[in-house]
Amino acid sequence: MTTISFLGAGSVVFTRDLLTDLMAFSDLGDLRIVLHDIDADRLSTAESLAQRMSADRPGTTVVAESDRRRALEGADFVVNSIQVGMFEATLRDFEVPARFGLRQTIADTVGIGGIFRALRTFPVLEGIARDMLEVCPDAWLLNYTNPMAMNVAYLHAVAPQLKVLGLCHSVYWTVHGLSELVGVPMDQVQFRSAGVNHQAWLLEWTSQGQSLYPRLDELIAKDAELRRRVRVDMYRRIGYYPTETSEHSAEYLPWYMHHDEEVERLRIPVGAYVGISQQNLDEYADTRRRLQAGEPLPQDDRGATEYAPQVVHSLVTGTRREIVVNVPNLGLIDNLPAGFTVEVPAVVDGSGVRPEPAGSLPTQCAAVNAAYCGTGMLTVEAAVTGDPRKVRQAAMVDANTSASLSVDTIWALCDAMVEAHGDLLPEALRAPLAL
Repeated sequence: MTTISFLGAGSVVFTRDLLTDLMAFSDLGDLRIVLHDIDADRLSTAESLAQRMSADRPGTTVVAESDRRRALEGADFVVNSIQVGMFEATLRDFEVPARFGLRQTIADTVGIGGIFRALRTFPVLEGIARDMLEVCPDAWLLNYTNPMAMNVAYLHAVAPQLKVLGLCHSVYWTVHGLSELVGVPMDQVQFRSAGVNHQAWLLEWTSQGQSLYPRLDELIAKDAELRRRVRVDMYRRIGYYPTETSEHSAEYLPWYMHHDEEVERLRIPVGAYVGISQQNLDEYADTRRRLQAGEPLPQDDRGATEYAPQVVHSLVTGTRREIVVNVPNLGLIDNLPAGFTVEVPAVVDGSGVRPEPAGSLPTQCAAVNAAYCGTGMLTVEAAVTGDPRKVRQAAMVDANTSASLSVDTIWALCDAMVEAHGDLLPEALRAPLAL
């Protein structure tokens, strides 16, 4: 029997998607699904969901466990999708920086929002790592929680012996969308990407041995509205297509967010994630209501698209797959910092997970990644060393923040964020800091 523990299982729509993909595999054998969440109502909803979904799959056991350590006992795989602070913390990540004149769109990967989301997530990650090393030391931790790169780097710093994969679907959906745009079926496309999470680069994109980039170039040249997208603008200037949405990409860069005319030209949805978060709350409420009323749940007909179920299936059955993973840069990308998290292709099968070295990125791509990596490394160092000055330094080297605010304003903003998030942050980083 394979045991899969879901941490943050109360994110029931995401849990539903993962379970749908898992249960689509008929050759996985018996499954023990353990659900954990600190919110009793969400945990109960997730349990009802999983019980309904597993009713027609023999050999599936569902357990709901409010105690994290017990939820991890005997796990073969641990899927992490926690969100520390939930919607209220997300609102603070937007509202406080906005008072200082800083624009953000999603605020969960780098930037001020990403820095402070990381800092309030790290203490929980350290607890998860400690529990896993004691009760399921051989388990794989499959992380979906953002900020992906910082979280994986932090786990590598505090628990290097833990088997951790960061999983994100942005590369897949980027290639899927582009291939649909140029009229080539996804199953006829080959691709290779590398970089960092949410800012990797589509280095190769071919069909029948021919690059598909010329087709994309023709479409862009003919369509003025297509040119009004951040990542299309990035592609035209950098030469390689970035692997995250325009909404995300805009706030990872120094070029767009602080110019009113660029926000207008590229249709950048400032503050978009606040609305998305509210939609997630509404979707949870609707799912809860449907379960309680015995109504059918919405169906997703995309097929198996999430990587965690594919990793589980490949490691358990030996089926060979090529996916994209986020792992420490241990000889994988030559011109990005060693030790920090990179996103590269990997082969997964019964013998394990083998990330594939990508060599050196094109110089311009590595240069764009540099600020992202600098912010992430300093944020991790801040938590590991307990040095609040490094929090400010992380913000100072962040691309959008440094392009938008003076250094004095950046420090004042960090002070305000520390006050706003309070005891969600590591204790050492809550201390006032004067120059």
